[in-house]
Amino acid sequence: MFDHFLWEVLICPVLVVFTIRYLADRLRPEAAAFLLVTSLTAAAVGCLVTLGAFTLKAVAELPLTASPLGISDAYVRADTAGEPWVSWLAVAMLLTAQIGLARVWRTHRRDTAYARRYTGLPTVDGQVVILDDDRAEAFAVPGGDGRIIVTTGMRAALDDTQYSALLAHERAHLRSRHHRLVLLAHLSAAVHPAFRLLTRHIDHLVERAADERAAAELGDRRGVARAIATAALVSDSTHRVGSLRMAPSSPDLSRAGAVPRRVASLITPRRNRPLLALVIPAAVAAFSLAWTAECVWDLGELLIAAQI
Repeated sequence: MFDHFLWEVLICPVLVVFTIRYLADRLRPEAAAFLLVTSLTAAAVGCLVTLGAFTLKAVAELPLTASPLGISDAYVRADTAGEPWVSWLAVAMLLTAQIGLARVWRTHRRDTAYARRYTGLPTVDGQVVILDDDRAEAFAVPGGDGRIIVTTGMRAALDDTQYSALLAHERAHLRSRHHRLVLLAHLSAAVHPAFRLLTRHIDHLVERAADERAAAELGDRRGVARAIATAALVSDSTHRVGSLRMAPSSPDLSRAGAVPRRVASLITPRRNRPLLALVIPAAVAAFSLAWTAECVWDLGELLIAAQI
């Protein structure tokens, strides 16, 4: 079974990280955000199931548990006799992944509870909630028809054109349900250390997707770019997140570095590669799932053969 561990846990995550990092800024962000996150999630599921299979194998290797099940622990151990460490490394990685998944989900639940505070507030046009707050903030709250929260500090910093661009950006987040993509990306990152290298790329890709939809809606790429830059500056000056964002979370000023890239992409859009390039991460993810199914099948055959 070692070949399954080699592919699912060591090789596949590296391939997924490489392809997604390479393609993230080279494809149309609207389509790439969904398809790349889907590929990442599939690879993470495959990795998690494989770790679970090897954890069961580790349990079957123990005489204390194998004997009551009528299984030869020596036979099970012999399957990876050349790599005796692999089963127990899988156990450690699975426990780490479970802890990481629990943390991500707890943060998601906390942010969801935080966002619900705004759902009952009166709106300006059925969706926009204006908060009396000098800090410059703007974010989208998913759920139901969704809400767009804008503080008076942010509204005062933007002219009418920039304000329209900001609202279009946040509406794009809600319509495309970007919060789900971000959650899937962060859950996937909790499964394998390599996937953690992708979270900022996915976050940036989601923001770029909302930028492009806002620019298409308003027909003014430079206007959206100015709105992004202005919102980032005023947000930074009030010690908050330096970019338009999707939902409330802990401040992370390091993410402000993505703003110049977003502005540059709007002012001088690069030529995108054809979406056919997405076949690469999709093929890796599909093969990963197929290989995972074979791993589970091989484990079943091993345990059957190991019966005393």
